[in-house]
Amino acid sequence: MALMPEYEFRTIQFPRGTTRSSIRQELADHAEYGHWELHRLVVYLGGVQKAWLRRKIIRVPRPSSLPSRVR
Repeated sequence: MALMPEYEFRTIQFPRGTTRSSIRQELADHAEYGHWELHRLVVYLGGVQKAWLRRKIIRVPRPSSLPSRVR
């Protein structure tokens, strides 16, 4: 049975009146430099926009025993 991937989340809130192009640029910067992906974007009645970003948590399994030194 495969394990479900684990994600870490980040929330960004954009105030009312923020232009689409500046929101798009901000989300693109997070995606390019922080490896975040857009999970959800909600526009509230007051005009505030809230975006949830996520990225996978990559866990490296520990070796069961340390390798012996090769001489």
